[in-house]
Amino acid sequence: MTTAHVPGDLVSSVVDLVDTGPVLLGAYTSAELTAVDAVVDFLEARPTDEVLAEAVRSLAARELLVASDGDEQLQVRGDLGIAVAFQQRARTVLDARVSGTKPGEPWRMLLLPQPEPVSLLVRIDALGVHDLGLFPADDALDQLVEWLPRGDYEKGGDAAEVVAASERSALVTVVHYTSEGSAETAGDTDDLVLARRGGDLYAFGRDEADRGHLVPRRLDDNKVDDTIKAMLVV
Repeated sequence: MTTAHVPGDLVSSVVDLVDTGPVLLGAYTSAELTAVDAVVDFLEARPTDEVLAEAVRSLAARELLVASDGDEQLQVRGDLGIAVAFQQRARTVLDARVSGTKPGEPWRMLLLPQPEPVSLLVRIDALGVHDLGLFPADDALDQLVEWLPRGDYEKGGDAAEVVAASERSALVTVVHYTSEGSAETAGDTDDLVLARRGGDLYAFGRDEADRGHLVPRRLDDNKVDDTIKAMLVV
């Protein structure tokens, strides 16, 4: 198993740095993230052993993955080490997927809030490249909401019909984790489906009586950002 090489004051120093502006942590492939055990629960598929081996060689050549002295573990360093360290601290993950995106847009984003008012934001493009950065929490949420479908909020509607006819739709899933030692366990989840049709925005959630069925969902204060903020609160 890989471990993030984190000096004692690194997290607080990085958080202070985020107060002055975004801290961009680079772009990595799915295989490179899998090799360092980062966001593996949210990867589409596990890369093959051959692809993983090549990713390890690439990271090692860039001195982002090095052998520890005196043991058989590997350490993750540099910007990737910072990303892994902040990912391991997160106890809530927002996973948003959008259909109807344009070339150059990410089709998926991960938002990992931290105990401080800072969030790790991961943008994933059609090639599977993960672009990572740390942002003030409000800034990260604003970027996410700006990317999601927007329009004049319209209550009601049939989910299947609206989503099928929408120009842009999104599934936003929030997962809360508990930890015991180094083990993390997924707990409560919450889903929000957004769809834009003809300039109108519709919102749906899962029927409590039948989780496979979508029903209209009221947006908090009729706003997407307020609704997502409420979803992120444990």
